[in-house]
Amino acid sequence: MSDTGEEWQVARRRKGAARKSKSFQVSSNSTSPQEQLDIGKTVKRIRDTVSELRCEEFWHEWKGFLSPEQLLLAGPGALLKPPENKDTEETLSRDGRQSQQLDCVCYGLGSFSSCVSARYQLALLLLLLDAGQIPLKDCSVYDPAFSSGERDVLRELGLTVLTENEEGKRLATKPTLFYLMHCGKALYNNLLWKNWSTQCLPLMIIIGNSFNGMRDRTIEREFKRDYGYITQAVCVCEERPLPCPSRLIDVFSDTAVITFPNSNLDGLPQSTWVEPPEPQYGHCPDLEIIERETQSRDRR
Repeated sequence: MSDTGEEWQVARRRKGAARKSKSFQVSSNSTSPQEQLDIGKTVKRIRDTVSELRCEEFWHEWKGFLSPEQLLLAGPGALLKPPENKDTEETLSRDGRQSQQLDCVCYGLGSFSSCVSARYQLALLLLLLDAGQIPLKDCSVYDPAFSSGERDVLRELGLTVLTENEEGKRLATKPTLFYLMHCGKALYNNLLWKNWSTQCLPLMIIIGNSFNGMRDRTIEREFKRDYGYITQAVCVCEERPLPCPSRLIDVFSDTAVITFPNSNLDGLPQSTWVEPPEPQYGHCPDLEIIERETQSRDRR
C-alpha cells in the first residue's frame, strides 16, 4: 500500500508485513495503478480466495459461531427486538421466533488489490455475509485507502461503497454486524461513543480485535485517557475469541466476536449513559485513523 495519507495507518502497519512476503503487488512502475486495475481479474482473484478459505478448517469453526442461529443467541436484545415498521425485513429462527435481518458495515479493510492480507480479509467478509444470510447490498464498506478501481471492484461484487469518511461514527438503528479487522483503537472508540446507550449497544455485533487485547497492549493510564469508551466496554461486553491458523496469523490474529448483552448493561448506573462526550484525540501521537478534517486538509 502507498504512504499517501489516504489510508488507515493501522492497515499499513499490520498488513504490510504479510504483503512483503508475497509476490503479488501492484507494479512499482505504474504511476496510477488504480487506473490500470483489471476489474474482472481482481474479482476473480477475490472469488478464488473465497473458495480457498471456504475449505479451511478455521472457517468452519467461525461459521459455527456466526450462523444466523448463533448470532441470534449472541445478541438476543438485538435480534429479537420488534421491528419498528412493517417494511422491516425479518427472518425466522428455528424455534419460530422472528428476528430482524442484519445490516453489515466494514471499515478499514485496506488496499486489497495490492495487499494480500486485505484480500483475505475481504474474502472472509464475503463468507460471513453468506453465512449470516446478509444480502451483499446491505454491507457498506469504506476505507480511505481504496482506489477508484477498488471501489469499482467492490461494487461489482455487489457491496455498497460509502463515499464519506464517517470516522467510525455510525449509529446502529437496527441489528448490525461491524467488521473491523485490525483497525485502530480510535475507530472502535468512535463507534462505541456513537452508540453509547442501552438501546444501541445491544444492536451491535463486532467482529474485530479483542478489547481485552487492546487494553493489555496499551499503557493503562493512556488507554483510559484516550479510549474511555473501550475502557468501559471491556467491563460490559462479551468476547468470544475466533481461531486463527498459524499461516494467517498476520491476517486474522486477535479476532473476536464482541456483543453487548442487555443484562450486562442494565447493571451500570444511569449516569453512565448521560450525555457521553465525543472523543477527542489531540494528545494521541499515533492515532491510527485518518480523521475527516485531516483528509480534507490534505486534499487542498
